[in-house]
Amino acid sequence: MSIHDKVNVSVSRRHFLIGTSLTGAGLVFGLRPSISSAAAAGFEPNPFIRIPADGKIVLIMPAAEMGQGIYTSIAMLLAEELEVPLDQVVLEHAPADPARYANPLLGDQITGGSLSIRGVYEQMRKAGASARMVLINTAARGWDVAPDTCTAEAGEVVHAASGRTAAYGSLIRAAAAETVPQDVPLKPSSSFKVIGQAIRRLDSPQKVNGTAKFGIDARPEGVSYAAIAICPHFGGKLRSVDDKPAMAVKGVKQVVRIEDAVAVVADNTGAARKGLAALSIEWDPGPSGDLTSAELEKRVEDATNGGKALPHINEGDVAKAEAEHGPVHEFVYRMPILTHSAMEPMNCTLHVRKDSCDVWTGTQVAGRARQAVADVTGLPLDKVVVHNQLLGGGFGRRLDVDGVILAAKIAKQVDGPVKITWSREEDIRHDCYRYLNYSKVSATLGPDGMPVSWRHRVIGPAVMARWLPAFTKDGIDLDIMGGAESSYAIPNKFTEFVRHEAPDGMLTGNWRGVGATRNIFPIEGSIDELATAAKIDPLEYRKRLLQHKPRLLGALDLAAEKAGWSNALSQGKGRGIALSEDFGSFAAMISEVSIGDDGKPKVERIVCAVDCGQVVNPDTVDAQILSGIVYGLSAALYGRLTVQNGAVVESNFDDSPVLRIHETPRIEVYIIPSSEAPGGIGEVGTPGVAPSLFNAIFAATGKRLRSLPIDQHEFQRV
Repeated sequence: MSIHDKVNVSVSRRHFLIGTSLTGAGLVFGLRPSISSAAAAGFEPNPFIRIPADGKIVLIMPAAEMGQGIYTSIAMLLAEELEVPLDQVVLEHAPADPARYANPLLGDQITGGSLSIRGVYEQMRKAGASARMVLINTAARGWDVAPDTCTAEAGEVVHAASGRTAAYGSLIRAAAAETVPQDVPLKPSSSFKVIGQAIRRLDSPQKVNGTAKFGIDARPEGVSYAAIAICPHFGGKLRSVDDKPAMAVKGVKQVVRIEDAVAVVADNTGAARKGLAALSIEWDPGPSGDLTSAELEKRVEDATNGGKALPHINEGDVAKAEAEHGPVHEFVYRMPILTHSAMEPMNCTLHVRKDSCDVWTGTQVAGRARQAVADVTGLPLDKVVVHNQLLGGGFGRRLDVDGVILAAKIAKQVDGPVKITWSREEDIRHDCYRYLNYSKVSATLGPDGMPVSWRHRVIGPAVMARWLPAFTKDGIDLDIMGGAESSYAIPNKFTEFVRHEAPDGMLTGNWRGVGATRNIFPIEGSIDELATAAKIDPLEYRKRLLQHKPRLLGALDLAAEKAGWSNALSQGKGRGIALSEDFGSFAAMISEVSIGDDGKPKVERIVCAVDCGQVVNPDTVDAQILSGIVYGLSAALYGRLTVQNGAVVESNFDDSPVLRIHETPRIEVYIIPSSEAPGGIGEVGTPGVAPSLFNAIFAATGKRLRSLPIDQHEFQRV
């Protein structure tokens, strides 16, 4: 088996940036604000390709680029079938237009759920292939030869028999009159020149030299700057504010009030923040003003034990198996409230006029953002233009438009463009949180120690009921229940959903890994506990239960081999396994920990093997898995928000930390070659981190943990 592998060794930030800059130096890459601002005349066979008179190939990106590398991968799909080298392409953000740029799998202009490549894999290739055929037909007509005697190569049409060539740019006027074919054969994988290659990111040079434009970089002419304070209490309102102290600050122009926030508008960000700090604001905490973490956790505990449950999957006869094969092993796994902590804090720049509005922001849902601004301003939808920007991290946070709505309410009261930027404190305290999620797992074992019944009760909010109702059925949130039955061959399974929402005024939303991050933790922890009860090696236990899942089993075998599972570890060290099957991909993760002199666990190494079908760009897969592991490790070690007086207590990276470079373990990623349909990859690296880590801690210490994040007090030496 040929394995593409990559080991993440320790590198300095400086060396990383220098290396990225140099490796991208040979690329010609431009990123324009939107299609509407660059509508040069030329050949436009479909919404994704435009060839202007200068002959450059403009590729319009239907998904948002938030660091996941999708602009490079989508460009590769188009370039593969269009037969153009990537150094000839110019990339452009798609405008807010769900009718043309909706993800085919979601029916809306959404970037998320590891569905970008899965949704556009054929769509982008067909777009490139149809454009190629039009250009070939155009050249063949001009040369009076049969189209099937011509080929396309490196941005040119070639007639080998006569030695004639025609650059695409020379054909655009005649091509515009041609009929675009709808069904064009796609290239077989054996003919791929671009797909499957490790292509350096097209956006890296601009991000390194500082010319890339994120939402926070928007500066339209005449822009003012606003700092905001949002009511800290869930569902609370603004009671009163004296704006005199702020207006006395040099550069402050205006204090804007809305129902639950105050904004200070100034000539620059410094003055705006200084003016905001000078304000004396009185908040009305509302009905949730006395809520605490203890109360919220009690509520979800009550729902775990007695909430109304909706059955989801019912296979075999779990009750009968429990009666015949007792005792029943029961485990409760607890997951806390989590924030997204994207590198770029929330921001939005708007210019609201009487008859139109321009919006500059980074969003995963450009169409929804446009609709939200139209709703707030009362403008017709076609009078709102969203200039989508690069995103400094999304992770699900920018799937919601609460920040855009807030900004539009402020901008309505300001003459000229205004840039609203959240502080890190506001960003953490007003997130669309992953709310408390608990899981109660019950299982019985047969005489051979293997499970014969599986009962899984999932407790948490129905985010999809609000965000994408198509992902609910009979009152059940299909995302939060995704994979709750486990991938293992257990003859009797029963899963159920107890809907338990956050308090009014606390927004809950999607978080990287979505349903899998809620379910893989209790599933893989419970399977490990059952293996211990059966006195069977955790690797062998899983292999016996996965004979019907060859791709997942293949990932497990590879991870075990690379991690050296069969090699004994010294005392005070341990390894743990976690598997996940989601987004059309299959991943196995093995964590290795050691116990230090202080009695606390340290993550030494994480090995991940992944089968994600046909790989478009292996460098992107590597980077996404590495990123997902770091994100998941941050949550497993530190991720927990607490509530006091109906407000989130934590406010910045000092009390809501993320993983630092010196804390990052050695990470190894192994990609299994496959010709299967592409699977998603952006979410895949996150779900397995916590359970593999916790299982490794048990192997090293004999101590079982079932609550995230790790409680370091559990490991203090006496």
